[in-house]
Amino acid sequence: MKLFDLHCDTLYRAYTENSTLFNDSFHISFRKAKGISPYIQCLAVWIPDEYRGQAAVELFKGCVSKLHEQLDGTDIKICVTKEDIKSVRDSGGQAVILTVEGGAVLDGKAENVEMLRNAGVRMMTLTWNGKNELGDGVGVENAGGLSDFGRRVIPLLEENNIIIDVSHASEALFYDVAELAKKPFVASHSDSKSVCPHRRNLTDEQFGIIRQNGGIVGLNFCRDFLNKQATNAKMCDIIRNAEHFLSLGGEKTIAIGGDFDGADIPSDMSGIETMPELYEMFLHHNYSEQLVEDIFFNNAAEFFERF
Repeated sequence: MKLFDLHCDTLYRAYTENSTLFNDSFHISFRKAKGISPYIQCLAVWIPDEYRGQAAVELFKGCVSKLHEQLDGTDIKICVTKEDIKSVRDSGGQAVILTVEGGAVLDGKAENVEMLRNAGVRMMTLTWNGKNELGDGVGVENAGGLSDFGRRVIPLLEENNIIIDVSHASEALFYDVAELAKKPFVASHSDSKSVCPHRRNLTDEQFGIIRQNGGIVGLNFCRDFLNKQATNAKMCDIIRNAEHFLSLGGEKTIAIGGDFDGADIPSDMSGIETMPELYEMFLHHNYSEQLVEDIFFNNAAEFFERF
């Protein structure tokens, strides 16, 4: 099977736990993923809400150094350009895309957008749950939207071909982005609020805006976002969320954004090695192989190739 996953926290874990990207106790290990080809994994540098200023910048730089140290001498490609993605798509193998989860990485300085571009970052989640210099996350009480600085940064991200990600955004920030963005944007790891009314999930209207603008939405495997009774969450709840998004015309919008190594996942999943089983479950629900392949790989790959 093919897989393009829009979000995981494995790089952050490898760096902060002094471990590796080949640790089989993590949800994702590139050793455990050998049977998946092509496999493109977005690796997020998570910037926790308590990190600000130079501490956030240094965390980012440390994770980037870790990434290059880990992949040096391997066959795993770091994709920066659309040509990189096309080559992996055509030849198979494993590849990664560097992303950031949390706009605090900019340290409130617009010039640091260029720092991200030069490091190979292709996508940035604007906030985590709290407030940062760009605006308010979903966990802020009486949340506002983009700050003045955030409004300056949106066009800079687009000019530097860094995809805007609104997972974790407050509703006000989401709608500010929808108004300002000139290019399609994404929710890299978010589920449906109609299926599970968690604050982190998307309303039908939000999903529709992303779809209409040509963006994509990655199905999140966090059990809290899948089922109101989180401990009861199973892989079938991932399919329930997909079915709802499909009912909204999301055949070319849905992708995978598992949140591996950043969330508690359903009890019948163990990590990347469970993805072929989930793929088969989709097929057994009478989805065509073309549709399932689009969800698991093509929609995300084609989006990145267009950007």
